[in-house]
Amino acid sequence: MLASDIGKSYEANAQRWLIRNGLETVARNYRCRLGEIDLIMRDAQILVFVEVRFRNNHSFGGPFESITVRKQKRIILAANHFITSHPGFQTYACRFDAIGITYADGQHKYDWIKNAFSA
Repeated sequence: MLASDIGKSYEANAQRWLIRNGLETVARNYRCRLGEIDLIMRDAQILVFVEVRFRNNHSFGGPFESITVRKQKRIILAANHFITSHPGFQTYACRFDAIGITYADGQHKYDWIKNAFSA
């Protein structure tokens, strides 16, 4: 399985997990020339931009440590593009969350950081 396929699989798992936790899907893998957003969800009247990270090897740190300031800026730019392109969401509050997925003892563990970073 290609790395991109594995990433999409974990994004789909995170999406299902967030739905079970009360969020609704707005978009998946939103791309523009400014950046990419893994998941865009809705939590009541809050538009949630979600970065999904998976690590099965902690040699290079955990999943959240790979969300650099540069990556955050690109997500924020892409979020602004999304809101500009979808005027129906311009009145929504926004939040930037991160889902970290790790694998240990034969199970996946999901860690959800709400407001992981801000614009």
